[in-house]
Amino acid sequence: MKKLLFMAFVGLALNANAQTWDLTQEQPRYSDATGYGYDFTASPTKKSTSPFYFSVKVPDGNYKVTVTVGAKKKAAQTVVRAESRRLFVENTPTKKGQFKTFSFIVNKRSPYINEKMNVRIKDREKGALNWDDKLTLEFNGPCPAVKEIKIEPDHAATTVFLCGNSTVVDQDKEPWASWGQMIPCWFTDQVAISNHAESGLTASSFIAQNRLEKILTMMKAGDYVICEFGHNDQKEKSPGSGAYYNFAFALKKFIDQVRAKGGTIIFATPTQRRAFDDSKTHIKETHANYPEAMREVAKREKVPVIELHDMTRTFFETLGFENSKKGLVHYPANTFPGQAKELADNTHFNPYGAYEVAKMIVMGMKELNLPIVKYLRDNWVDYSPAQPDDFNQFVWYPAVLIDMLKPDGN
Repeated sequence: MKKLLFMAFVGLALNANAQTWDLTQEQPRYSDATGYGYDFTASPTKKSTSPFYFSVKVPDGNYKVTVTVGAKKKAAQTVVRAESRRLFVENTPTKKGQFKTFSFIVNKRSPYINEKMNVRIKDREKGALNWDDKLTLEFNGPCPAVKEIKIEPDHAATTVFLCGNSTVVDQDKEPWASWGQMIPCWFTDQVAISNHAESGLTASSFIAQNRLEKILTMMKAGDYVICEFGHNDQKEKSPGSGAYYNFAFALKKFIDQVRAKGGTIIFATPTQRRAFDDSKTHIKETHANYPEAMREVAKREKVPVIELHDMTRTFFETLGFENSKKGLVHYPANTFPGQAKELADNTHFNPYGAYEVAKMIVMGMKELNLPIVKYLRDNWVDYSPAQPDDFNQFVWYPAVLIDMLKPDGN
């Protein structure tokens, strides 16, 4: 009872006020008893250069996180991510004695909806950082150093909720990645990204697992919902399946329920698979009539559409048959610890590919003149999939969590 009362007090206190942790001073290991502390990996020392995690137990909601990176007595390079590898601050060098401060919004959630309903998460989602009772920060990079963390509840930020499958989800473990976990790094602390996508889902199963219901309980008027489906929907074989039947009907449910809550709904046509024709120069259409069905529903219901289907085709064709593998999970055996076999996945993105697709989503937002683009960070640079970033120059510092098991869906 005392433990429960203590944690209730911690949650209420953080709901009402900001809390600050000075990481130049000793901090505890995380436990439910403390409600905060270093987590998962060894606690950092003044001389350590390894990634580390810091977790805080908080209720569901949006939180403004302010981190000051750098160290008094050493040069550092720090990357900041949160929850399931959501990217917020790219690699930031600081000289000895130099400090830099960044603020961003982290959306924290659990499966709980109400006393009678929870999100029906999959077995492989259980234990994922996106669904636990903690807000977890990951500090990565060649030599991460953090002076201070400040966390405070935020009720003003516009939230962008993401719905979709394995091409959208916050992939919990390396080497998999999706655009939903990369896009937060380009928005200021006026925007929260809340990614509810999961591998293997269709528009219908997303609704059936109460994921849309969870979004509706969290959203407020003026928020956005972006839906990208089509990959797995085309494989449904139950009665009523089809692009213009179950799929279109499910999309209509998203539209009606989001609008009823005062939200703005956006469609994103599905990302292409890396499926070249015999000439090895052009991408074949593998999604049947599902992208067109999404466009037709959008036209009829006046829903803005981000043409991810077209942009990813351009991206793959620009890179070419061989180099397009650089954007997907294609790695020779023994690239990662415990990886005995070659990985050759033509659907699921690696961090470079996910980073590029996230840029396409932002450009789609700009092309639609969505008001939310006024909150892009100053470091945003407009992008074209016909001129992708050089994959040879892209650097990603892997998280310590690795899994060779392919995500659901294809």
